[in-house]
Amino acid sequence: MRDPYEVLGVTKSASAADIKSAFRKLAKKHHPDQTKDARSKDKFAEVNSAYEILGDEKKRSAFDRGEIDAEGKPRAPHLEGFGAGRRGARPGGADFGGFAFDFGGPESSARAGAFDPNLFAELFGARQPPRGRRAARGEDVSATVSVPLALAAKGGSTRVALPNGKTLDVAIPAGVEDGKTIRLRGQGGAGVGGGAGDALVTVRYARHPYFKVEGRDLRLELPVTLYEAVLGAKIRVPTLDGAVEATIPPGTSSGRALRLRGKGLPPAADQPQGDLFATVRIVLPANEDAALGDLMREWRAKKPYDPRAQLG
Repeated sequence: MRDPYEVLGVTKSASAADIKSAFRKLAKKHHPDQTKDARSKDKFAEVNSAYEILGDEKKRSAFDRGEIDAEGKPRAPHLEGFGAGRRGARPGGADFGGFAFDFGGPESSARAGAFDPNLFAELFGARQPPRGRRAARGEDVSATVSVPLALAAKGGSTRVALPNGKTLDVAIPAGVEDGKTIRLRGQGGAGVGGGAGDALVTVRYARHPYFKVEGRDLRLELPVTLYEAVLGAKIRVPTLDGAVEATIPPGTSSGRALRLRGKGLPPAADQPQGDLFATVRIVLPANEDAALGDLMREWRAKKPYDPRAQLG
């Protein structure tokens, strides 16, 4: 292994804080979950091994005195007396004729304090697993967000509160479908030695005051006056893009649907651009009108007709 100072890119006069800071940056840069570089695993291991030496005050001093090498092993001239004792070898060490030497294995470094088990929680949102347990990825969390119909059509951003306490701004793609789930990678529960889980946000359309959604089409009840229905007119019809002018043909009955092409929701998946269907609803004056009553009685007497004749 290379000189640990060279691996971390610090000088021998670097403070403990400088060494820890350098390790944080390199560990995050070379962590296999953070890069697609095929060599990241080896680089990450090298950075970790260097920090096991320099991150521990005793090991760093021993390395500076030449008592141990870059791998934490005793150098030959100092075999007697360095880390030796009449005891069995610990995990990560070796036993030479009854004398045990600690070679800086993962367990010994954790005992010595060289490796901060909480450091990965800061860097990658994951805790180190307890000794003897396997690493585990964090759990996914689910949430539902209600978005205005105009936002769903045009796209934008909305804020969502997750069950784990996080509050995030979520990008809503233009034309998102009702019930669509957006995956936010790494925003779920913290892992134990593994990556964080994901957040699964389900988009639901908020109820609109006058538009109803049918697939990619929109439906609207369009109130018109009696004289507009009889005589015809040009009236303003609301859409998601703003009001447009539509023509009411003379003699239009209630229930007739006017089709405004392309004024529905944007295309999604295998569904084309939607249309807006405005269904005419004739509305009489709010207050009783004597003149209108007289006109209708005269009409009934002179020009009666039965719109329900086909009903039998």
